[in-house]
Amino acid sequence: KLEGLKTIAVTTNGINLTRLLPRLKEAGLNAINISLDTLVPAKFEFIVRRKGTNLSSKATMLIPARICLLYLQVNCVVMRGLNEDELLDFVDFTKDLPLDVRFIEYMPFDGKYSSFEILYGVG
Repeated sequence: KLEGLKTIAVTTNGINLTRLLPRLKEAGLNAINISLDTLVPAKFEFIVRRKGTNLSSKATMLIPARICLLYLQVNCVVMRGLNEDELLDFVDFTKDLPLDVRFIEYMPFDGKYSSFEILYGVG
C-alpha cells in the first residue's frame, strides 16, 4: 500500500504459480514475468533442476495468470545447443495467447565476471 506504486511484479519459473496466484493477487501482484526456456519436458527439468515438473501445467497456467493479472510476459532465454531449435515451436505455441513474449540472449556468468569477460579479457 505504498502511495504512487502502480506495479507489483514477480519473475518466476511458474512451478508453484497456479497454487500461489490467488494469494499473490490478493497481496497486490499485477504483473508476472514467467521464464519458459523450452517446451521439451526433459530440457525443462534440466534447466530448473527439479524432477517431475509437469511442463504442460506451464501452458495451462498461462491463461489463468493472464485473466487474474493486468500484465503477463513470458521470457525465453535462447541458449545455443539447448533450445535454439525450438524457437519456431515456441512462437507457434504462444502466438494466440494474450501475453507478451521476449526472446533474451543468454548471458553466461561465472562468479564475479561473465564468461565473455573472462574469455576476452573485458571488464
